[in-house]
Amino acid sequence: MKTDNKQKYLYIEGCNSISLAKKYGTPLYILSQRKIEERCIKIKDVFSNKFENTSAFYASKAFLTMAMCKIIEKQGLGLDVVSGGELYTALKAEFPTSNILFHGNNKSYEELSLAIENNISRIIVDNIYELKLIEEISSELHKKTNILFRLTPGVTSITHKHIDTGRKDSKFGIPLEIDTILEAVKVALDSNNINLKGFHFHLGSQLFDNITYLKAIDIVFELIKFLKDDINFTTEELNTGGGYGVSYQKKEIEKPLEYFIESIMERVYKNCNEYKLIIPKVSIEPGRWIVAHAGTTLYTIGNIKEISGIRTYAAIDGGMTDNPRPSLYGAKYFGEIANKIDQEKKYKVTISGKCCESGDILIEDLDVPKITPGDILAVYSTGAYNFSMASNYNKNIRPAVVLVKDGESEIIVERQSYEDLLRGERLPKEFKNLK
Repeated sequence: MKTDNKQKYLYIEGCNSISLAKKYGTPLYILSQRKIEERCIKIKDVFSNKFENTSAFYASKAFLTMAMCKIIEKQGLGLDVVSGGELYTALKAEFPTSNILFHGNNKSYEELSLAIENNISRIIVDNIYELKLIEEISSELHKKTNILFRLTPGVTSITHKHIDTGRKDSKFGIPLEIDTILEAVKVALDSNNINLKGFHFHLGSQLFDNITYLKAIDIVFELIKFLKDDINFTTEELNTGGGYGVSYQKKEIEKPLEYFIESIMERVYKNCNEYKLIIPKVSIEPGRWIVAHAGTTLYTIGNIKEISGIRTYAAIDGGMTDNPRPSLYGAKYFGEIANKIDQEKKYKVTISGKCCESGDILIEDLDVPKITPGDILAVYSTGAYNFSMASNYNKNIRPAVVLVKDGESEIIVERQSYEDLLRGERLPKEFKNLK
């Protein structure tokens, strides 16, 4: 995006943001195709093309549409899905099933059947119950299903507790207790319909330190070594998840991707050398890191409420329904007035959403020029977990999503209508003829 002082309006990938707001309405999600592509290229440069026997998957829970599937496919990355809905989206987009991983801590029979029927690459197995379901479905369909076991390494990361998933007390994965793991591995190896390829761990989101990754790798390699010695099981694959932190504020410093990748690979090689093990295929699953900075959300400012001696609230036509992260776990965002990008920021306002919740606050104490109703607010780095977590709370409609590149814009998700809100509703017979 271009924000130099010679310019009155904010431009995003050559598109005038004010023109976009007028054409498509607000709230409006804007997604930069170029920024997504640049991140994918960076992953290939520092990981896939640099280290042998590696693969990268986009964690689609961060943002998934059929258009996103095609961008990721074109860039040569795989896709990580966590639900039947995400898998169905990938299938409708004709994403190669040989490059899809299926995650989730409570996959249903129907979801697993959809995955196995369509020959997806790997199912990341969360628990023994799921393993038995996979065995049953694979047997019925006469399939042999490739799996990885998701492990909980028991390490705690420096992040919000709601996105710290590697600690022992986690709803995700199999606790790294040898009797539990050994039982699961033996069940998988005894099955004619399951092919255990190795292990997976994911430590959480918004991680800015590589120490947790290194600890987890050391712990998992102790297991890999034990299984090799005890039952002669060779681990062919190790998926180290994603979670690399991104900056949301100007003052935040984002670690380069190499900081994580190089240390992870060095530690894998070190353990293999010390334990005299073959080097497994190593995979990563960045999601937020790929798409967060590609997103900008535009809002129209309405009511401006000055509370003398306390604060000024500027209300927008969106809020926690299109970006619940600040309300959920205190996420911080940065924004600017898109139609006054050249004006000096002399004032502070708190950006409030339109939902009937006191906690619907998007940004506190944002520096702005003099604002008036009708101004357009641009909030940056909204590509991850905004559209994907959006809701219809208060019967608000979900915004449209526009893809921009080289001065051109195109709708990839239409704005909902009020009719869309009622699409699945039905009146009971008792009330159908009431006037």
